[in-house]
Amino acid sequence: MLEVRGLHAAVNGVEVLRGVDLTVLPGETHAIMGPNGSGKSTLAYVLCGKPGYEVTAGSASFLGQDLLAMPVEERARAGLFLSFQAPGEIHGVRTDHFLRAGYNEVRKARGEAEANVLDFDRLLKTKAKMLDVTERQTKRFVNEGFSGGERKRNEILQMAVLEPKLAILDEVDSGLDVDAMRGVAEAVNTLRTPERALLLVTHYHRVLAYIVPDKVHVLVNGRFAAEGGKEFALEIEAKGYDWLAQRAG
Repeated sequence: MLEVRGLHAAVNGVEVLRGVDLTVLPGETHAIMGPNGSGKSTLAYVLCGKPGYEVTAGSASFLGQDLLAMPVEERARAGLFLSFQAPGEIHGVRTDHFLRAGYNEVRKARGEAEANVLDFDRLLKTKAKMLDVTERQTKRFVNEGFSGGERKRNEILQMAVLEPKLAILDEVDSGLDVDAMRGVAEAVNTLRTPERALLLVTHYHRVLAYIVPDKVHVLVNGRFAAEGGKEFALEIEAKGYDWLAQRAG
């Protein structure tokens, strides 16, 4: 599904990624861990095509296509999704209207007719109920006045509606208390399928106790220093990251 080879990237002329290799297959959940400034979010943003992140070497393919050659909107239409670490507000735009616009863009990209308002409302109610999102929340402006947990759950609702093939969740546990984190993690787990892959970017092991990964990769100084199975996250929690810094150069 996703093949990244020798990926280098810079931000404002400063190299952040220094040779990343990553393979993600359908149905897999990968966790990307590492200290602050290691390049975790940069990797997520490069894959999704965020402006200002310059790829200087390497390649990335998604479903057999050259991902780096695709504009950001084409990546989204092809089934790539990014959940932001700090989701912003969109004043004046209702959540349900925002989601319907995105949903219909995906349908058009597949050669399907746009969903009318009634059909989409039925779909949204089903998805919202599944994720324990209230109808009132879907009628509010996007993230305006939302708590941290509501914002993150709203991101997962977007994921449920758009049904991406690969979802990149950047610090999905950031700013959440234990109960909110558990609720968001349960919502994510509801959407795991044998066809959909997840890439979790996180500092800490705690969220991985709820969203259990197949593989854990540790990014240090812009490259992967080590990887392992789900139990490797516990070793990182106990030892920290300093012991891996020398491996990354």
